[in-house]
Amino acid sequence: MFSKNQIKFLFALLLIFAPCSIFAQKSEIKLPQPVKTGGMPLMEALANRKSSRDFSSKELSNQQLSDLLWAMWGINRSDGRRTAPSARNWQETELFVVKSDAIYKYNAKNNSLESVKSGDNRNIVGLQDFAKKAPLNILLVANTALMSGKDESDNLNTAHIDAGFISQNAYLYCASAGLNCVVRLMIDRDEIRKILGFDKKMYPVVGLTIGY
Repeated sequence: MFSKNQIKFLFALLLIFAPCSIFAQKSEIKLPQPVKTGGMPLMEALANRKSSRDFSSKELSNQQLSDLLWAMWGINRSDGRRTAPSARNWQETELFVVKSDAIYKYNAKNNSLESVKSGDNRNIVGLQDFAKKAPLNILLVANTALMSGKDESDNLNTAHIDAGFISQNAYLYCASAGLNCVVRLMIDRDEIRKILGFDKKMYPVVGLTIGY
């Protein structure tokens, strides 16, 4: 049997280390493997592709989130290339998943979400009210440090084009999965940089709102 002092000591250790353990568990969310077969035929998905600004509060499952992120910007070849093209294979685009509990960064190699900011920060992803209420927003951010072009404006133009490819993949997945989707340039870039601690090399390109 433990003495009272030993019990107090063990309880103190639990208080010290338990939060660290909890944080470690939540710092990265391993997603299920994306389902890469089935779905709506391409021509039907194109026929059903549209923008919608009407969203319910219903959350996507982790399986749907995994499938969506892989369709947008996942790895589809053994050499690390992606489901969407990028100029010179710079792969400068980073996906940040903004939910009511936290902001996560999509790690395509590990097929996981890495927690980068806790709390509800959906207001940074859209100036429209629906973006602040929808359960899922995704930020496409260009890491221009990965781009070797000499002209900054050309790099930003390229980043917008690459983000367009990724956004179209999102639209097609949503059309196939029966989800609503809209892409927006109206994002608060200054607030995004402030909240996420971005330097000037990190350029928020567009935001997408996705859900039921």
